[in-house]
Amino acid sequence: MKLSLKRSLLSAVLASALLAAAPAVVLAQAVAPAQAAPSSASQVVLTSSTRILTTLEKRRAEFKANPATLRQYVTSEFNTLFDRDYSARLVLGLHGRGASDADIKLFADALGDNLMSRYGQSLLDFNSQLKVRVKSESALPGGRGVKVGTEMLRSDGDPIPVDYLLRQVGGQWKVFDVMVEGVSFVQTFRNQFDAPLRQKSIPQVAADLRAGRMQVNGDASRGSGN
Repeated sequence: MKLSLKRSLLSAVLASALLAAAPAVVLAQAVAPAQAAPSSASQVVLTSSTRILTTLEKRRAEFKANPATLRQYVTSEFNTLFDRDYSARLVLGLHGRGASDADIKLFADALGDNLMSRYGQSLLDFNSQLKVRVKSESALPGGRGVKVGTEMLRSDGDPIPVDYLLRQVGGQWKVFDVMVEGVSFVQTFRNQFDAPLRQKSIPQVAADLRAGRMQVNGDASRGSGN
């Protein structure tokens, strides 16, 4: 896949997320697997995609005219579907060891807000005619959750693999990482924030994100995941 397309896909994943959703979840028509239990992680991916796609299509004109309304909607979906505090700990990696829950939340909130500010509007311009096919659901090592493997189907190119990592939180499936062609957003951001976190504290980096002195970068380099 061309680098520019991969970047736009990951950016859409992160903005919606989906950082719980990905283009395949947020902006694609769902193709259900032959067998999917109502409470399965796969079903969460499919039902979320249907709900979000329908809302974006019905309210597209409203969202374009009022970006604040779009951001409010994306924020609501983000909070519902994404385990952002856990994901933030993964992004922080070694820098998050021993950090307080308050600092983790501070970083998670700043990261999510920065992502939606930078990429949220692009959701309205993304191709909504894509379809997603759920291929598999498998347990992650160590009981960490499950991986839902999907393919994004395009009329003008090869299928694009998009994988979602989910875990149970309070009896609900929550996404904590998304991978487009094997490129993990957790690993991408862990690489980006490693240098700043060597020089500054977690609250200082969060403040830089809030103030716009630092921007998240969706230009993913191929990584090994989290």
